[in-house]
Amino acid sequence: MKKYDITGMSCAACSSRIEKEVSKLDGVTECSVNLLTNSMSVDGTASTAEIIAAVEKAGYGASLSGNDSAKPEKSDDILKDKETPVLKMRLAASVIFLAVLMYFSMGHMMWGWRVPALFAENHIAMGVLQLLLTIIIMVINQKFFISGIKSVIHGAPNMDTLVALGSGASFIYSVYALFAMIAAHGAGEHAAAAEYMNEFYFESAAMILTLITVGKMLEARSKGKTTDALKGLMKLAPKTATAVIDGKEITVPVSEIKKGSIFAVRPGESIPADGTVIEGGAAVDESALTGESIPVEKSVGSSVSAATINKSGYMRCEAVRVGEDTALSQIIKTVSDAAATKAPIAKIADKVSGVFVPIVIAIAAVTVIAWLIAGESFGFALARGISVLVISCPCALGLATPVAIMVGSGVGAKNGILFKTASALEAAGKVKIAVLDKTGTITEGKPSVTDIIAFNGTDDSELLSLACSLEEKSEHPLAGAIVAKAREKNTESGRVDGFEVIPGRGLKARLGSSQLIGGSLDFVAEYADINESIRNTAFSLADSGKTPMLFAKDGVAAGIIAVADTVKEDSPAAVNELHKMGIKVIMLTGDNEKTAAAVGNAAGVDEVIAGVLPDEKESVIRSLQKQGKVAMVGDGINDAPALTRADIGIAVGAGTDIAIDAADIVLMKSSLLDVPAAIRLSRAALRNIRENLFWAFIYNIIGIPLAAGLFIPLLGWKLNPMFGAAAMSLSSFCVVANALRLNFFKPHGSKHKSDKKTNAKEKKAMEKTMKIEGMMCAHCEARVKKALEAVSGVESALVSHESGTAVVTLSSAVENETLKNAVEAQDYKVTDIR
Repeated sequence: MKKYDITGMSCAACSSRIEKEVSKLDGVTECSVNLLTNSMSVDGTASTAEIIAAVEKAGYGASLSGNDSAKPEKSDDILKDKETPVLKMRLAASVIFLAVLMYFSMGHMMWGWRVPALFAENHIAMGVLQLLLTIIIMVINQKFFISGIKSVIHGAPNMDTLVALGSGASFIYSVYALFAMIAAHGAGEHAAAAEYMNEFYFESAAMILTLITVGKMLEARSKGKTTDALKGLMKLAPKTATAVIDGKEITVPVSEIKKGSIFAVRPGESIPADGTVIEGGAAVDESALTGESIPVEKSVGSSVSAATINKSGYMRCEAVRVGEDTALSQIIKTVSDAAATKAPIAKIADKVSGVFVPIVIAIAAVTVIAWLIAGESFGFALARGISVLVISCPCALGLATPVAIMVGSGVGAKNGILFKTASALEAAGKVKIAVLDKTGTITEGKPSVTDIIAFNGTDDSELLSLACSLEEKSEHPLAGAIVAKAREKNTESGRVDGFEVIPGRGLKARLGSSQLIGGSLDFVAEYADINESIRNTAFSLADSGKTPMLFAKDGVAAGIIAVADTVKEDSPAAVNELHKMGIKVIMLTGDNEKTAAAVGNAAGVDEVIAGVLPDEKESVIRSLQKQGKVAMVGDGINDAPALTRADIGIAVGAGTDIAIDAADIVLMKSSLLDVPAAIRLSRAALRNIRENLFWAFIYNIIGIPLAAGLFIPLLGWKLNPMFGAAAMSLSSFCVVANALRLNFFKPHGSKHKSDKKTNAKEKKAMEKTMKIEGMMCAHCEARVKKALEAVSGVESALVSHESGTAVVTLSSAVENETLKNAVEAQDYKVTDIR
């Protein structure tokens, strides 16, 4: 898809006209024009020359984005507000001359303010002065007339056409009245000549132009603020870097850092490129990219990202991605691209905008004719027609969607949530079913020790030391989990001899004079006495989706260490939030049903679909789409087809490039809590768009009949053209200002209007969290769960021996003592209830 910069647009009618012209070209499959960013995205085989020619045929200018080699722009200048300063100068000049005009025309006539005798006694001199002042203001604001006339010539009238017609009609009629006054004065009809003073609309012509310029300036200033998030990201990129050349550290422009370059980063400095730590270590603040405020520890081999900040420590890194390839640049590109696309909801406004201006011109003409037929003076009828022209605002319609998309995308980027397109930002809020992959999405994606159960007089520390001694020489992933646990607990290991691997079964080795055995239940049972209690514990752990590894020393069972891919700490909370938002949560995995069920129960999902092959995931998503909009959350290559098939594909940031490419939304933090946050932000943006569209439509629905004078017979309401211009100038500003409210939205907040309103039963429901000591395995969890759910008033209990907690959902009030007694009756200790 190619992106173009467009010049000359002033309202939604302009963007609609350009889209129509470009879409007519052979080879163009998609065209989207963004009024907010003055850009156009075109997909297809049509040549650049043909596309630019089509835009110019419509009466506008176009150039390929980033193709101005003569004047390359710095990244800081790309989003610089260049429109507001120009409009400020225009407005200042207009106001100065308008103040003089209003003093003479309104101040003298209505409030008797003193003016030189020449103008006070000579009506013709007063008229000529007003004419000259109005001409000056019209010249200052000539852009409205040039653009308006051009658009008519190209058969696509726009907002500038309405302004030019309104102001021009006022001016021409006033000039006619001035010449009629001169003629009457020349004929000696002084009384009749004086009457023509009441037919002057010079101040209206000038005021219309000035007020519209006020609106344009406010709109431009507000539009500039919609890109604040993007500007903030661009400013993060450091200007210089400390390059390591021949062992010496030299400060160079960041552009000189190439792939493979070595650079140093001291405390307080920004990292200049994406790279890998090759020496030293540091705590790095990655909040700019991920939204995570806690610094991340980096050591040799760790990846670092451009624009993140070294908070403490010194390190040297090798550049892996530089310039436009860095994570920061890709985020900026994603947000910009999202703003350049159109949300489906915008199509309504686009259809209206395409015919809006011609319809308004027709209504204005009919209004003038109708009032003349009704017997009113031409001046009265013209004033009503001018009011219709200047109060109508296609701009508000055109800006309603893109400003909310731009602000929403920026807020998402600041919180580590990247929406690739406007459609993704809109669709995420309509999700009814969230399908979560298991490995790496709900779980950590790597094995870790969950249970250490010692037998026959061996304590936990001794068991872990024995296991680590045996597993240290193994390359199996499960062995790595045990060794990591030992390192974490500073457990010492011994040096073994005669290490032997029995593939698929276990390990054998000698530690001094002792024989060590480790592996599966059946394997260890060949070398040690395994009683019924040990067998039942192993079976219970296996039933809960864990891998029990038994260890024996000199023919005596020392204990069991269970390893599993554990559920992320925030996964249950994320699933709970999705439930509160009225979203059904399903876990989709290729794992066996026993393991999947255990993980699904720990996470609290509604349904588990296990044993699904990668190529079958896509068909499962297709069948679920019959129930409503489906979001697929995954991180692996095997998730890519399902991510593409789903209505919304969400890839976690730690996932594969293929998964990220296939997704519509990318979560930089890899936290499942960002899924409900993304949906909340989408709902907030969608609500904001609807508010904007409602305001834009209702403003015109009420404003045009009021301007036309339909309320005069009923309520006596009559709208002066100047007030119509003021209303028009404020309408676009109100739409943009409303969209800016999204900047204050907190996607990770605990309570939002976008969360589903609870029903009567849910309102009565209450949650209590119990801290429980003594639970060692899934069997313990089951006992505690059964005991709690047997208590009257307990709706459900979510028990975890890993965290030592039980989250109890109550349908009616239950005393803490009752809950405590139920658990302690099973020989576990309750330490706290909240």
